[in-house]
Amino acid sequence: MTVAPAPACRPTLAGHLELLRVDHWVKNVFVLPGMVVAWSLDPARFAPAAIPRLAGALLSVGLVASSNYVLNGLLDAPHDRCHPLKRHRAAPAGRIDTRLAWVQWLALMAAGVALGLWVSRPFALTMAALWGMGCVYNVSPLRTKDVPYLDVVSEAVNNPLRMLAGWYATGTAAVPITSLLLSYWMAGCYFMAVKRLAELRTFGSTALGTAYRRSFAYYTEARLLNSIAFYGSVAMLFFGAFIMRYRLELILAFPAVAWVMAAYLAMAFREGSAAQNPERLYRERGLMAAVSITTVLMLALLYVDVPALYLFFPPTVPLR
Repeated sequence: MTVAPAPACRPTLAGHLELLRVDHWVKNVFVLPGMVVAWSLDPARFAPAAIPRLAGALLSVGLVASSNYVLNGLLDAPHDRCHPLKRHRAAPAGRIDTRLAWVQWLALMAAGVALGLWVSRPFALTMAALWGMGCVYNVSPLRTKDVPYLDVVSEAVNNPLRMLAGWYATGTAAVPITSLLLSYWMAGCYFMAVKRLAELRTFGSTALGTAYRRSFAYYTEARLLNSIAFYGSVAMLFFGAFIMRYRLELILAFPAVAWVMAAYLAMAFREGSAAQNPERLYRERGLMAAVSITTVLMLALLYVDVPALYLFFPPTVPLR
């Protein structure tokens, strides 16, 4: 299939601002759990004096994310012209100057990492890794975006990187918790695979679909559903490991977390599913209700002790 050439349009300031996808900064909410868990382990770091550093950290994440969005917009423009909605974006619609956009890409990265250095060195390294994964995902010859399964795994690694960003933004000396990071990563894979399923149901493995996303030449609904079951199971396994070692009270949140995951999967089977555009999920009232209830419950369980739980889950006596 021949991909349509870029329309003859003039570059505009609005087009270059659109490349930043500031509306996608809502995804930086994934930074907050890292902060919350770090504060629960190191309460002294939760102080008004930390607000400027936290604000700088969130801005740094946004700038680096926008650098990755610019890169994605530039390299995906030929494919986005095959998408009924994305073809109207600035790059595929020809409303940008490509040379200036490459300058944007580098300038945003430099500003984000420099601001990250002001926060802390570990935070800046995390920002560099976040930017580097954007290159791995988008740039040939690696371009993991085109490789089945690896596309999901490599994009979802941004989840634990954002959690690490939140962790290091607090300035805590506590070591990040591996089981929680792995759970966060696999949960990201779960939601990303659901997005792929929703897209596949829209495009299928047609010439148009594979022109938009090459991995659709391999993916089927059955393969994606199998991967979704795998990612969800592994995510909850590591979440359980974290809970049993660090905060048993969170076991009470398991049904609520499962509710959110089930509600999100159900969305993939709806016509014009919002799962294809995660930045618009706030419009899904049912899902937002489930997320809100789960968030409040988990926040409460991080700080409220439930001694009776330990009667049902006593420590195991080590075998000799």
